[in-house]
Amino acid sequence: MTARRRPLPRPFPRARVVPIASATACTAVLASLLSGCGALPGSGDSGEKAPLTVMTWAPEGTKATNMPGMPAMAQAYARWVNSRGGIRGHRLRVLTCNERNDSVYAAQCAQRAVDEGAVAVVGSYSQFGRSFMSPLEVKGIPFIGGYGASDEEFESPLSYPVNGGQASLLAGNGRQLAGDCKRVALVRPDTLQGDQMPSLLNSGLTSGHRHPAKDIKAPEDGTDYSSEVNRALDGVGADPALHGTAPSGGTADGSCVTASLGDHTDTFFDSFRRLQEDGPRVRVASVLGSVGQSLVNRTGGTAGPLEGADITGWYPVAGDHRWDPMRKVITDFAFDDNRIDPADQGVQTTWIAYTVLRSLVEQLDDRGTEDITAHTLQQALDRGDRAVDTGGLTPKLRWRDEDMLAVQDFPRIVNGTVTYQVVRDGELVAARKGFVNVTGTLERRHTDN
Repeated sequence: MTARRRPLPRPFPRARVVPIASATACTAVLASLLSGCGALPGSGDSGEKAPLTVMTWAPEGTKATNMPGMPAMAQAYARWVNSRGGIRGHRLRVLTCNERNDSVYAAQCAQRAVDEGAVAVVGSYSQFGRSFMSPLEVKGIPFIGGYGASDEEFESPLSYPVNGGQASLLAGNGRQLAGDCKRVALVRPDTLQGDQMPSLLNSGLTSGHRHPAKDIKAPEDGTDYSSEVNRALDGVGADPALHGTAPSGGTADGSCVTASLGDHTDTFFDSFRRLQEDGPRVRVASVLGSVGQSLVNRTGGTAGPLEGADITGWYPVAGDHRWDPMRKVITDFAFDDNRIDPADQGVQTTWIAYTVLRSLVEQLDDRGTEDITAHTLQQALDRGDRAVDTGGLTPKLRWRDEDMLAVQDFPRIVNGTVTYQVVRDGELVAARKGFVNVTGTLERRHTDN
């Protein structure tokens, strides 16, 4: 590449002598401007409010779970609010960071938020809460509406979750399955996070008077899950000798397999589809985040293994009208960014988290607070003057001490609700109207297991 030549510096213009009369007139005009407007354009006293810097991080391009739509949604949200003059006059500056599913990078993202003066971390995903919460806690930076992938999000006094995390999803999935499933196998990652899943799912199953699930550990980044599929089918008694094969119409009634492997759940169900013909048909299930409409489409829709699957989520189904404002922002301000799937729970969580941030800034503005800092945001969150209305996407949210649910191991949960969905005719639709409260199920977890 040919280097560009730097332009030669222009000679300084010769000084021009200003007549005394002209100088006096200029002084008068300047005084008039200052007295009439209070400040010159562009000066520090122009009345413009300080911008708000926040950060959103998530893993991208890794071999495990990826959430590229979360930072992309954050950037689209910033373009939208800034096109409207910002949040009560505060322009929103969004920093993004690739967490890479790595504890070191998670800590680096948090430190960057500290170094660049972020007033909050909003709508982010990381399994490494121990790594990222410490830098935030040292500087008092609130963590608003994380995905719920780490324990620290439900323990740290600086964390303000908008959903019940993995705990509510698994407990809810167990309750959803308890209605029809006599035997359940859970296929989950062989990780520290995965080790919590059996007791959570079982809390839902036992609340419906069902036996605990068979625990099938699987590699988080597996490329073939044939062994795990066979162990799951054996664990729920799906024996072809007793029930026949799928092509012959064999069905193992009461036998269910639920899988929660993040981005690799599609790999599991690909193996499941290939091996299903060798066994009778069983009911399948999962949680949103591991399964979504795009996966249903990729695996064959109505002819795929997920037809009829029970799916548990945090929020209303993607086609619900309550998501219309988010969809309009994506259409108008995402500029065909294919990282953003409006049906993805990471994207949805990010939208809700930024809705919370906007509500807090508006509350502070109503109180006459001009200097929005990490500390003033934390105070507003803890004080909870007004519950945050998310447009019906969650129950109204507050994080006062009296709003915390009595869930052992997850003391910061304030929203213990889930939604029941089902794949019907190749589409994820509501299996039941409204939210299902699984708080009681979570509270009984340690006594039941």
